[in-house]
Amino acid sequence: MEKQKIERINHLAKKAKTEGLTPAEKEEQAALRREHLAGFRKNLRATLENTYVQYPDGSKRKLIK
Repeated sequence: MEKQKIERINHLAKKAKTEGLTPAEKEEQAALRREHLAGFRKNLRATLENTYVQYPDGSKRKLIK
């Protein structure tokens, strides 16, 4: 996710705590959060798909769902 979008998420979160958000800002915040979570999940899934578990006998096995 772009740095500008993350900064916008943080700005909206601070504004929500202090003065409140308009309905349009709430929708924008929700959309940005969904996008951020989707990217986070994609990166986590890629990391886990390339993760192996090493057992005491020295064998390695790929993680499975």
